[in-house]
Order: sequence, then C-alpha cells, then structure tokens
Amino acid sequence: MAVIVALGAFLMTLAGGWTAQRVTDRRHLVLGLAGGLMLGVVGLDLLPEALEAAGTEVFGVPAALLLFVAGFLLAHLVERLLAHRQASHGAAEHNGRSPEVGLTAAAAMVGHSAMDGVAIGAAFQVGGGMGTAVALAVIAHDFADGFNTYTITSLYGNDRRRALAMLFADAAAPVVGAASTAFVHIPEPLLGAYLGFFAGALLYLAAAEILPEAHHEHPARSTVLCTIAGVAFIWLVVGLAE
Repeated sequence: MAVIVALGAFLMTLAGGWTAQRVTDRRHLVLGLAGGLMLGVVGLDLLPEALEAAGTEVFGVPAALLLFVAGFLLAHLVERLLAHRQASHGAAEHNGRSPEVGLTAAAAMVGHSAMDGVAIGAAFQVGGGMGTAVALAVIAHDFADGFNTYTITSLYGNDRRRALAMLFADAAAPVVGAASTAFVHIPEPLLGAYLGFFAGALLYLAAAEILPEAHHEHPARSTVLCTIAGVAFIWLVVGLAE
C-alpha cells in the first residue's frame, strides 16, 4: 500500500516540474513562488518535525536547531567554494552561479523526497489512518518539491536535460523510500537530525539565492504576492494534514 500511495507522489512531483518549465515567460513569478514554497516547507513543516523527532539538546540548544544552522552554513560554504573554483579555472558561470551548486541542491531535494517515502512507509506500519494522513501531506507538497527541483537546477545554469534528470530522480525517490521501509528502520532521532540539517540548507537557497533572483529584474508586487501564496499553500497543506 505504501508503495502504491508513493506513486501518487511520483506523479505530483512530475506535475510540479512540468509547471515550472512551462512558465518561462513569467520567471520572476516562478522564482517568487518557489521561494515562498521553500520558506513554508522549512518553517512550517521541516523544522517542527525535526524538533519533535530529534528531541535531545546539546549545551542547552536543541540538536535539530544546531544542525539547522550547520546546514545553512554548509550550503553557503559549498556555494562559495564552487564559485571560487569556477572563477579560478576561468570556467563560464550562469550569472555568477556555479552549475554544481544547483545539482547539489537538487540532490538534497532528492534525498528529502526519499525520506518522504520512508515517512509514508513508516506511517502505514503504524496504522492505515496515520498512513493516509501522511501520504496526503507528502503528495501535496511533492508538487512543490518537483517545482523547486527543476527551478533550482535550471537557475544555476544547468541545461534542460540535467534539470529533467534531477526531476525524474526526485519523482522516483518517494517510491524507493517507501519500498525501503520493508527492510530498513531509521531511528527517530537520526531522522530529526536529517530534517533539521536539510531545512537549514533549503532556507539558505530560498533567502540568499531564489528570492533575490526573483526581484533582480522584476521587483514587482506580484512577485511578493507569489511568495506569500507559496507560504500560505504550505500552511494549508500542513493544517489539513493535522
């Protein structure tokens, strides 16, 4: 059942990526929406789950928040190092951005989607009701995952072939994750740590890259409204899942 439900996440992820590539003439609106979706996922979904799952504190600070900060800093460090390497070798960049950063970010999205599948499988092991609730939440926000995966990969100068490859990997990841629950059990503290770390990296991309790019050429009110709409959508998804 978990794998069958995860196929819905597969289709929803592809739908999100298809939407992202069909609206190139409104790129600033796409980026504004993507930034809002990412911000909503971090603040309203990933961090609460991470804090609840990780539980423990390190020197008075929740472990999930420490890893959240670590993820943010690592994303910043990786981007700077890759950009410096590109510049030192005289390689062409896309608007000063290194394509490897986009691929790294998309790979992190794939990992997150795999954990979504694991969450579906684990929930169905607890009971059908919980499995259905988790599955609905995952399927709904996998549209945002597909949208963001394609957008992030393309934004950093990767061609359409690479962007589509990462999109299909992201779509398949929940199915693989759900299937793995028949063989592997992930301890809840480790899952919380991963979610916190991923949330930090995702917030860096949204706040330092996606949203500034959205307003670079088109500082329009409609872009801000798209960002707010993205956050509101994630809020609605999280609320319906509770």
